[in-house]
Amino acid sequence: MRLGVLDIGSNTVHLLVIDAHAGARPVPLTSHKRPLQLIEFLDDDGSISAIGESKLIQFVTEATILAQQHGAEDVMAFATSALREAGNGRAVLARVFAETGTRLIELSGSDEAAATFLAVRRWYGWGAGTILNLDIGGGSFELAMGADEQPELALSVPLGAGRLTRDFLDEDPPTAKSVKAVRKHIRATLDDSIADIQRLGSPTIVSATSKSFRSLARLTGSAPRADGPYVRRELRLHDVVLWASRLSAMASADRATLPGVSALRSRQLLAAALVAQTAMEGLHIESVQICPWALREGLILRRFDHLTTA
Repeated sequence: MRLGVLDIGSNTVHLLVIDAHAGARPVPLTSHKRPLQLIEFLDDDGSISAIGESKLIQFVTEATILAQQHGAEDVMAFATSALREAGNGRAVLARVFAETGTRLIELSGSDEAAATFLAVRRWYGWGAGTILNLDIGGGSFELAMGADEQPELALSVPLGAGRLTRDFLDEDPPTAKSVKAVRKHIRATLDDSIADIQRLGSPTIVSATSKSFRSLARLTGSAPRADGPYVRRELRLHDVVLWASRLSAMASADRATLPGVSALRSRQLLAAALVAQTAMEGLHIESVQICPWALREGLILRRFDHLTTA
């Protein structure tokens, strides 16, 4: 089956057209991506502005046409924290459907964490034992842990790299005072989640997904994306600590010259590093393995699992 997967995230809007069937890995056919930081189009009341709505509708229209041109039999479309938490999120979803015919599924934070966990479990297999997965998005940070395909615990906290950059790190480069404030905020926000995870015991493997973790791993010496998904990539705590300090003294233009760092995410990379550092320190994690599969793959796998049991 050829399927279009439309991902409306906090930083980018992304269409992936894949070929897949039950029991097989999804094979990407074509991809269409555009930077659209919806979190930057929020009005004072937390609603997505008219400009943000129009840009979103324009992309969904483009993506739907492109999926049809590539022979997609269906389009699975979903939205994460940017729309989930917007004051007018439901109204925006309704307008997108009315004007494009594409219905966006609004994922809850826990469902986002659980779907990502499923992808990680399938990637590493049952031999991985108990998995703890961490995922830093633009608007939220997900943590999930368990020994089965569905996590025993799936958490989402409002510590996305884009959100923290907007709320705390608006200077470029940031001041020492703002870095101290965001560190304090991250620690306070993560306290309960860390305690909940620790009550489950120690994981066999700790994995990490998302562009933020991939960028940090590349920055600290992991193989580039061009080397393919089967190369082992790792992010170590001592490297995160070192680079969090370095990034705090750099302007975004300088960060964008670093390996694995795009101009789009250069401003957010410090916030991502601070979240990663705080979570890893709080959970006593010395390193994480970077998993190439994440939320999109988890939702695709769910879709085909459902077809085999229907």
